[in-house]
Amino acid sequence: MERLAFGLLLLILPLALCHEEPSVPRGLPELSKPAASKEMVSLGKRLFEEKLLSADGTISCASCHDEQKHFATNDPKAIGIQKQRGRRNAPSLLNRAFGKSQFWDGRTATLEEQALLPIEDPLEMGHTVTSVVDKLQQDKRYVADFTQAFGSPGVTKERLAEALAAFQRTLLLGNSPVDAFVDGDTALLSEAGKQGLWLFESKAGCWKCHAGKNYSDESFHNTGVSWGVSPLDLGRFEVTKKESDRGRFKTPTLRGVAKTAPYMHDGSIKTLEEVIEFYSKGGNANPHLDGALKPLNLTTREKADLLAFLQALSVEVGK
Repeated sequence: MERLAFGLLLLILPLALCHEEPSVPRGLPELSKPAASKEMVSLGKRLFEEKLLSADGTISCASCHDEQKHFATNDPKAIGIQKQRGRRNAPSLLNRAFGKSQFWDGRTATLEEQALLPIEDPLEMGHTVTSVVDKLQQDKRYVADFTQAFGSPGVTKERLAEALAAFQRTLLLGNSPVDAFVDGDTALLSEAGKQGLWLFESKAGCWKCHAGKNYSDESFHNTGVSWGVSPLDLGRFEVTKKESDRGRFKTPTLRGVAKTAPYMHDGSIKTLEEVIEFYSKGGNANPHLDGALKPLNLTTREKADLLAFLQALSVEVGK
């Protein structure tokens, strides 16, 4: 019996070593999906940075989702192959593991579904998933990496999506001075940041949309951004065809927001100061403006305090 038990332990131990639970930073909710293996995440990271996913081999996922910019871009709108400009800003991928839907308009439910669409978007990578899979199958190193990650040979579109999504689920940001303050360690959040948090939860009413531990209700709202600009981007309406969804876009997380300028779905607001001013004025009036938006008439000091709070959400304690 002892010999049998030892043999079972030898079988189980490699699985435990390969599937280490990721360390979820303080302040974030628990992950709903089991952790992927280190091999899977490593493959996903390599694919994320791989330019052969684009038709002309010039861009990768990382081209628009730069780690140094909190996996976002400084370009107002995403730039694809042949310098083509996309319709919308490339949002940060931080904490998308907690997303209930993906893209500004929520057109996909999972990161696996999301991962493949940019490959075939003519304004982004301009390729086909079939061609990408064929190229990966011709690369001996990729064939070996896929075999190691999945436990059997074969490069498929499903595996490509799974690996990319596995890497994206590791892109977590938390453990900010705000999280420390909430946990009772009040010294790490500045006085301005504390006042900004109070405003966030009271007069400014930011919590109505930027709710929960990830500071996003994962829903869609019309704030009037770019309303009246031609061609008009109708956002969520393009997916649901519901009149109530005209001009609605997903609420982004505020974590890391100080490093992800420019802002909004169209990248039309350059700085956080301008974002605060936009909401202080009550957004941009239009027939579908969200009822939560009202003029706030924030003072100069209150705007500065909110800025301090948002900046505090963008750093990690000890870094």
